[in-house]
Amino acid sequence: MVLAGRSEHSLAPVVEKLRQQGCSAVGQQLDVTDPASVARAVADTVGQLGRLDVLVNNAGVAIDRGQRAASPDFEKVAATLNANLMGAWRCCSAAIPEMTKNGYGRIVNVSSHLASLKNMADTNVSYRVSKAALNALTRVLASELAGTGILVNTCSPGRMATRMAYGETSRGPTEGADTPIWLATLPDDGPSGGFFADRQLLEW
Repeated sequence: MVLAGRSEHSLAPVVEKLRQQGCSAVGQQLDVTDPASVARAVADTVGQLGRLDVLVNNAGVAIDRGQRAASPDFEKVAATLNANLMGAWRCCSAAIPEMTKNGYGRIVNVSSHLASLKNMADTNVSYRVSKAALNALTRVLASELAGTGILVNTCSPGRMATRMAYGETSRGPTEGADTPIWLATLPDDGPSGGFFADRQLLEW
């Protein structure tokens, strides 16, 4: 298992904790907004482990709370899209050739309940747009890679106690349980197939 993060210093204690729990884990510095960093991370991973089978795109930023779509801060919009959409896209583009070599791969793009077109609202606008676009990218890649042995999925883990929760990091595991949690699996025959869990997922 390779854990990626912008700071090697912050990765070290997480990697050590996993090792103490019996996991085989290594840390890899990665900035998804930097194409060179993405290429280096994939090359280093393959160099250490010999192959790349699974990619989980969970890097993201939420920096536009209170922004309005009609009067946005376009610097924040660009930064959000660069991390949440383009960052995942860069990682997919770098990983897919390695997965193709072995005829096997699994890509999971971590989205959000805020990306649902069915429940779209006027808060966190650039975050919503970036994650809705990530959902679209998931479907496009799933269709493009049908039959190759590489499956591309998307999921929403619900509200988590991370820094993106705007300081609400004391939330316990049962708090916010009403937040939608979903997983969409796009089978090998492309996005027209069946879905796991709530069908609303791909009726964004």
